[in-house]
Amino acid sequence: MDDKKNELLQILLKKSIKTGHFILASGKESDLYCDCRVTTLDAHGANLIGELGWQLVRDVILPRFPSISAIGGMTMGADPISLAIGMYSASAPSPLSVFTVRKEPKDHGRGKRIEGNFSAGDSVIVVDDVITTGGSTIKAIDAIEAEGGKVLAAFVLVDREEGGRETIENRGVPVYSLFTRRSIFGDQ
Repeated sequence: MDDKKNELLQILLKKSIKTGHFILASGKESDLYCDCRVTTLDAHGANLIGELGWQLVRDVILPRFPSISAIGGMTMGADPISLAIGMYSASAPSPLSVFTVRKEPKDHGRGKRIEGNFSAGDSVIVVDDVITTGGSTIKAIDAIEAEGGKVLAAFVLVDREEGGRETIENRGVPVYSLFTRRSIFGDQ
């Protein structure tokens, strides 16, 4: 593992990843809890996520899907990740636009569900901080598609390897992660 990725892993382990007995948002029981917001909202953690995330997008995702023009996902978990990667893309010839997906459309103004730099017809990367079942990522995909976007790839900080990747990929959206349970803890 390269130095910067290891540095980010150490921040995740110190701030965000806990072992024990937990009930997850899905209702499932787990021995692993990931509160990635503590890392993604840390200046140093966000900087590393931006650099490593942009490297993955630039070197792996964009060569496969060159029409991608934007990155975003369900607020709040995706917001700092999308922005950090978008900021690192600023020096590219075609930087990524950044957007966020609301859980519900606004009840005032223009009643938008997707905020920021997104237009119908955009080809995008959907972002999530952690995937377990894939449910929140699927909700974001549904919202983006309902607004006319084309989701070509998913970027996730931590894949818990509990079926979420398969659920998302069954929708035809390949998942790219910086970390998996296995890469964090080895083959336990």
